[in-house]
This record gives sequence, structure tokens and C-alpha cells, in this order.
Amino acid sequence: MNDLIKSIIYLLVGITILLVGMRMMSGGMKKTISVKVRSFFKKTEDKPLTNMGIGAVATMAIQSSDASNAMVVGFINAGAMTLYQGLAIMLGAYIGTTITGIIASFSSLSISVYFLLFSFIGIVMMFFTKEKVVNIGEIVCGLGLLFFGLAVMKDAFKNPDITNSCQALFSSINFGPLLFLFGVVITGLIQSSSAVTSIVIAMVGSGALDLSSGLFLALGATLGTVITTVIISLNGSVEGKRAAIIMFFLRLLSSLVMVLILTIFRQPIANAMHFFAINGSDEFPIALFTVFYNIIFMPLLIPLLKPTIRIGCKLIKNKKEESMTSAVRFIDDKLLSVPSVALSQVKKEIINMFMLSKENYLDSMKKMLLNDDSFDKEIAMKEDQIDYLNQRITDFLIKLSSKVSLSNEREVGGYFHVINDIERIGDHAYNFYEQKNDLDSKELSFSENAKGELGIFNAVLEKMFDETIYVFENNDASKLKKIHELEDETDSLKKELSNKHFARITTNECSQELTSAYLTVLTELERIGDHLTNIAYSIDNPNGDIPA
Repeated sequence: MNDLIKSIIYLLVGITILLVGMRMMSGGMKKTISVKVRSFFKKTEDKPLTNMGIGAVATMAIQSSDASNAMVVGFINAGAMTLYQGLAIMLGAYIGTTITGIIASFSSLSISVYFLLFSFIGIVMMFFTKEKVVNIGEIVCGLGLLFFGLAVMKDAFKNPDITNSCQALFSSINFGPLLFLFGVVITGLIQSSSAVTSIVIAMVGSGALDLSSGLFLALGATLGTVITTVIISLNGSVEGKRAAIIMFFLRLLSSLVMVLILTIFRQPIANAMHFFAINGSDEFPIALFTVFYNIIFMPLLIPLLKPTIRIGCKLIKNKKEESMTSAVRFIDDKLLSVPSVALSQVKKEIINMFMLSKENYLDSMKKMLLNDDSFDKEIAMKEDQIDYLNQRITDFLIKLSSKVSLSNEREVGGYFHVINDIERIGDHAYNFYEQKNDLDSKELSFSENAKGELGIFNAVLEKMFDETIYVFENNDASKLKKIHELEDETDSLKKELSNKHFARITTNECSQELTSAYLTVLTELERIGDHLTNIAYSIDNPNGDIPA
């Protein structure tokens, strides 16, 4: 086996040992203090610099920005942390992760050979039975393997063929932005900016790569590591996805600015960093460059957090939010400048809300009476839309109330009561949906007689829905008497059907176990009749009450 093949094997083995060492070190850190880091994250507040400091310290402790960001995304997904707080912590994490590069650069010290003993000390500690000692041993062993991996890589680069090949490769792509892109891609594949930075440090220290080219590769690694965060967020909540995408674009922006600066002032910056060389080696300057870059640029991104969050929320929409927002069809705050138009539009929106509550009522009754589960998703979605419309119309009416004329104030006041009644109808409809699910889970069902009686009640309410919307939409008081009669009929039906139910129990036609559920349904049906009556009578009385 010739020397070149041996050197290639040593290089690959060196990279492997380096990655294993970093994984062991990070794994031991996480086992030792991950719980403390999680509790540390809970101290976050709406102070971005403080949160950035928390992210930096936590990441220095566990030696992995990916692990820190995974925790942050988890907290955001769980709603335990706001998007703004999480992004500030993630910015700090990218500062904290540079500590690994600093540690790796110590391999240029004359005493670095003694650092290899850490692997032996760590292995010995891992034979102890106490978990804390074992975890610390894993950290120490990982640290030793990191230095050992770097040493093996440097030995491999002593082969002139490998060194010359690397020099030829990077000379062929010596254009700064291309080197930066190469760093991004490699880091995205390895999923560790610290590992790529450590490899660059070894290459620069062995002479296989010049300092200026190494700066671009290390800069690319700082962006490539965000890809891991994006991957982690894919199966999470919308907020977690927003956090990852926003962070990627913020890091991309800062990276492109630095690439431009580094391209224009490549040699002066390389010369300036060379002043920090240790024993004539440029390993430490590479690590220090990533520290300087992150410490300078990450705080500068803080003012961009809130604007990018707004953009991110528009680009990555929550399907539920989008569904609720799309429920608003007629009102817009721009209409408030023309109160008369706004007033007519808000009435249309109230009718829209009414129709949604009617649809949900009809679908829930199909589920109750016909065991039709095909509308389950629509019922849940429309309930959210009704609640959203209630809040949206209320906010709109509050703004409108100060702008309308005195003659229209009464009408606006009445609308507040109407949307409240509509929202309550929607709640009753959703209760039927939940009631049926509860009965199904207990393998219970109303008798066919009971369902037939509920069908009679339902037919009366369907008439009331139609008459009520006609009265409200057309402001036609001529049908109020009819609605009043139908409402009286619902009161009578509630009493009559309750008595019939108890009669069936005595003859064992119906189970006593169903009494609570059946009477609850009757009560809610009767209350829907009350709410419909209130809506209809709102054209005469803003409170919706039936005149004495």
C-alpha cells in the first residue's frame, strides 16, 4: 500500500475520530446539564440581549448550537416560548458554538500532545458506576478524541500529494463566494459547523489551505449549520417552522454582507487575523474570526427580528389561522373611514357568521340523528371560524361605534348582542358534536323514538333559522309574531319530550344512563330557539328581548 493511500485513510479516520469526539463531548454535556439548560431557557423574557446571552452560555455548556436550537424549537412548538424570545436565543447559540473552534485551535500549542491523554482519562472515568462521573468521563474522552482526530488529520496532510491536491482544489475555486458556498454545502451534509471549522483549522495548520480561503470556508460553515435547525423544524408546529426559516434568512443576510466585505478586503483582513497566530500557525485566527463575526453581527440582527417575524407569519401561514382569516368576507378596517358603508358591511359579516352557525347546527344534528360523521372536520373548523368572527366583528364594532351618527348608535349597540347570540348558537352546535362523540365512546345511542322526537324539534328550529335570517336581513318585523310562536313551540317541546323520555324509561324502552345526555340536548335545543328569537327581535329592541 503506497503512502498516498495510507495518508488518505489517515485523513478519513482522522475526520471520523474528530466527529466521534465532538459527538461524545456534546452527548456527555447534554446528559450532564441538559435539564439545567432547559430550566435556564425558562428564564427568558422580552429582552433580546438577555436572551442572546442565555443562548450563548447554554450553547457553550452543551457544545452544540444544533442541540440548543432543537430545544428552542421544542419550546416554541409547545408554546412555552414566544417566537421573538426563541430567535434571540438562537442568535446567541451561534455565538456560543464558536467555543468548539477555539478549543480545536489549541492543537497548535506546543503542549497539545498532552491533550490526547484526555481520551485515556475519560475512558477510565467511564468505568465508574456513578452516572455523573461517567457523563463527565464521556466529555473528557470526547475532548481527547477531538485533539487526536486533529492530530491524525495533520499527519495525513504531511503527505505532499494530499497537500498539493487540496491546494490545487481550493486554488481552482479561489473565488471567495464559491469557497463560502462550498463551506455551506459541506456543513449542510455533515450538519455541524464546529466539525467543519475544526477540519478547516487542521487544513490551515498543515498548510493545505491558506488563511484567506479558510476564512470563507469557516464563514460558510456558520450558515450551513442553520440547515440542521430547518430540518428539525419540519415536523413541528408552524411557529417552529417560522423560527427556522426566519433564522436562515437572517443568517443568510449577515453572511452575504460579510462575504462582500471579505471579498473586497480579503488580504487586509487575512493579514489582520494573522497577528493572532500562535507559534506561527494560523489555526487560532480561523477560530477567532468566527468569534468576531458572530459577536459583531448577531446583535446587529436584533432590530430585524420583529420585521422578519411579521414577514415570516405572512409567508408561512398556519392553516387554522388562514382558515379563520378567510372566514372574514366583508369587513376591513379601511372601511371605517366611511362609517355608512362600514355599517352595511358589518351587517353582511354578521349574516355570514349566522350562516356558519346554522351550517354547524345542521351538520351536528346530522351527526346526532343519522350517525353521519362526514362533517366532523368541517364542524371543528367552522367552530373556530365562528369564534374568530365573533372577536373580529366585536373589534370592528368598537372602532365603528365612535364614528357612526347618533341615529346609528342604537343599531351598532344591537349588533353586539346579535353576534353574542350567534356565537352561543355555534357553541350549542359544537356541544352536540362533542355529545355524540362522548356517547359513541361509551357505545351508547339514543333510541329510534328519541331520535324521531329530536327530529321534530330540529324541524321547528330549521324553520326558526330561516325566518330569523329573513327578519334580520330585511329588517322585516311582520314575521316576528311567527318567530314568537315557534319559540313557544320549542318551550312546549322541551317539556313534552322530557316527559316522553321518562315514560320510555319506565317501560325499559330507553336507558336511564342516557337521561343526562338526552335532557342536555333538549335544553340546548330550546336555548337555540331563545337565541334565534333574540336575533330576530334585535331589529326592534337592541337587547333582542321580546317586548312584554
